[in-house]
Amino acid sequence: MIAIKLAFKNLIGAGLRTWLNVAVLSFAFVLMVFYNGMIDGWNRQGRMDTQKWEIGHGQYWHPEYDKYDPYTIQDAHQPITPEIEKQIKKGDLTPILLTQATLYPQGRMQSALLKGVDPNQKILDIPTSDLNNNQNGYSAIIGKRMAENTKLKVGDEVLIRWRDKNGMFDAINIQITAIFNCDVPSVDNGQMYLSLNVLQKMTNMKNEASILVAAENNSLAPINGWEFKDTDFLLAEFDAIIQSKKAGGTILQGILLIIALLAIFDTQVLSIFRRQKEIGTYIALGMTRKQVVGIFTVEGGAHSILAAIVGAAYGIPLFLWLDTIGLSFGSNSSDMGITIAEKIYPYYSLGLIVTTLIIVIISATIVSYLPARKISKMKPTDALKGKLQ
Repeated sequence: MIAIKLAFKNLIGAGLRTWLNVAVLSFAFVLMVFYNGMIDGWNRQGRMDTQKWEIGHGQYWHPEYDKYDPYTIQDAHQPITPEIEKQIKKGDLTPILLTQATLYPQGRMQSALLKGVDPNQKILDIPTSDLNNNQNGYSAIIGKRMAENTKLKVGDEVLIRWRDKNGMFDAINIQITAIFNCDVPSVDNGQMYLSLNVLQKMTNMKNEASILVAAENNSLAPINGWEFKDTDFLLAEFDAIIQSKKAGGTILQGILLIIALLAIFDTQVLSIFRRQKEIGTYIALGMTRKQVVGIFTVEGGAHSILAAIVGAAYGIPLFLWLDTIGLSFGSNSSDMGITIAEKIYPYYSLGLIVTTLIIVIISATIVSYLPARKISKMKPTDALKGKLQ
């Protein structure tokens, strides 16, 4: 207790030097919380958006389907059994049929992936109900990116060519009935959505599907003939991106923290050099060398406590403001090819703040202890004379 009282008294007495160190350390603390909160916010939003728009709460794949190999799409389909049909009617599953096609917008040629989806499904946020708007022919919906790439608008018709189950080519004009906006590129880029029944008829794959998307209330029980892929598997790529961003940010945060700690280290070295008589007085009054070392160590480590208080004074209002307005990445953020919203709302968990605070306190304490070790080698008589060995 005496060491803590003396440490804080000496810190306050140091004046401007103390507050400069505290300011630098508090900035490092706030920046660490801010960056990790931004990454965690991006992670939460990205995972939620991907689940809502694409993967649901897991998917059942045809055994031959591989999303990284387009050549598997042609044969990756099989009949929907009565057991699966019951779950579809209950809303626990929604089937998706995949087939490749070629579009010819304005005379140009562009490849696309056709996805047959039930217009009445409620599992995914894709506005498939818009597929019911066209009563006079074939209709499709596309995303904003796909519309920009193909120069298609609502009401336009585009010629598409595909190959059916037997390998026969066919072509037809399809009208675009809706264009939706989505933050998940894999739901938008090169994708065209048709009614499941229409695509089954076009490809001669009656009552067949390639993927079954599971709802939140689905039991996720195994289905014979289908391979279940959980959300961890389906989000593995996104998680890898988040981890790489965190690793890159750790380097920047580490450099900033080292700069702040160097300031504390230099301050402690200078303090020990200038306060030799004070150190000798402590020892002469009966304090052990360990106790004196403890005073200087606590004194240096106390910078982190003050830094946390100062950081909270301006950091909390800043974080609350950012949580309200979000961080804008512009309308072109989707062009990055990864799931990222135009605005990211940081997520500051209690665990993040406590972990960051512990790292800063431990680091500051260790850096303060290193120069303080020299005190244990000092002789009281030399210290009283102002002589440092």
